[in-house]
Amino acid sequence: MGSLSTILRHPDEIYPLLKLKLAIIKAQNQIPLDDPHLALCYSLLQKVSRSFSLVIQQLGTELRDAVCVFYLILRALDTVEDDTSIPMEIKVPILLAFHRHIYDRDWHFICGTEEYKVLMDQFHHVSAAFLELEKGYQEAIEDITKRMGAGMAKFISREVETVDEYDEYCHYAAGLVGLGLSKLLLASGLEVLTPDWKQISNSTGLFLQKTNIIKDYLEDINEIPKPRMFWPREIWGKYADKLEDLKNEEKSTKAVQCLNEMVTNALIHVEDCLKYMAGLRDPAIFKSCAIPQIVAIGTLALCYNNVQVFRGVVKLRRGLIAKVIDRTKTMDDVYGAFYDFSCMLKTKVDKNDPNAMKTLKRLETIEKVCRENGDLHKRKSYVNDKTQSKALLVNCNACSSTGQTSLCVSKHTQNNT
Repeated sequence: MGSLSTILRHPDEIYPLLKLKLAIIKAQNQIPLDDPHLALCYSLLQKVSRSFSLVIQQLGTELRDAVCVFYLILRALDTVEDDTSIPMEIKVPILLAFHRHIYDRDWHFICGTEEYKVLMDQFHHVSAAFLELEKGYQEAIEDITKRMGAGMAKFISREVETVDEYDEYCHYAAGLVGLGLSKLLLASGLEVLTPDWKQISNSTGLFLQKTNIIKDYLEDINEIPKPRMFWPREIWGKYADKLEDLKNEEKSTKAVQCLNEMVTNALIHVEDCLKYMAGLRDPAIFKSCAIPQIVAIGTLALCYNNVQVFRGVVKLRRGLIAKVIDRTKTMDDVYGAFYDFSCMLKTKVDKNDPNAMKTLKRLETIEKVCRENGDLHKRKSYVNDKTQSKALLVNCNACSSTGQTSLCVSKHTQNNT
């Protein structure tokens, strides 16, 4: 559940942590043992993402199975892209043909590490489960897999130069995930989405993707045998000659300013994300979409103006994640959480930062949307004043720097927590 000292510093998180532990056990007990392919899929899902596994277990059976298989297919595709040891002449054809491999009950490919290697080795079971889904789910998953594989292949050997290219890459890596999930919701008949559902679905993916690209800077830049670079040169080029220079201690001031601009860029998508969540009707679907979005805005609040992003792991405290999961039931809860984390972020803005005015303007817009649409007076605030806000963030930094157990948003499209 996390270190004892961390738990004792935040006693209000003990009950949510216990509830989270029980929910994880319940999810494990719900694995459909009568279907060996689906049983393996849910077992793999819990290994590559316990938090996502917990969220989708709340969905109805048919949609839950489709989302589980969809997640694993994209996680496998992302594992191929992530593995920098695979030669390009092998990797690119696999990415381009992945949407066909999912129809092959015998196809698998050895790559990745740890649990991801197991997923790739056992991928034929995922394909078998995919072929058991309803036709509408299969068509939606195939379409997104094809488009994502092509997009990954396009960017596999090139750096992201402009902000427009950054948005395009994030669309392929995660915006398509948002679109795919919306297609699955439509196929289930549980949701009727707004006319602009494609735009706002894409924004939900971009918001999560950009958050992960920001917090995973050090992991990506230290990737062996070669670094993975997703920050756009149009932004980082203002602050350094090379992207990897930002991790050097003598570059700390410029690195933090670059980080702050990256966070400010990610905040562009918040209004669309809030609009998307506000349009959902099914409580379980709503919660499964809302929790990752709240964790993302919380992670941005933690990363902003935080040099630790260039020194080690930056994650929200596990107890705070448990609290988010426990409290997120209605759209008012979402507005309250976004308002709180926006206020936290605002307390960290340095007026001398080159993008301070732009950052504050975007935060004020988010706060205005939350005030006008949500009942903030009845919420349980994550913090009660600026002092507690800063203390919360400092404790998160301390937790991450000492390696204490915590949860985080998924890496790139999905990653484990």
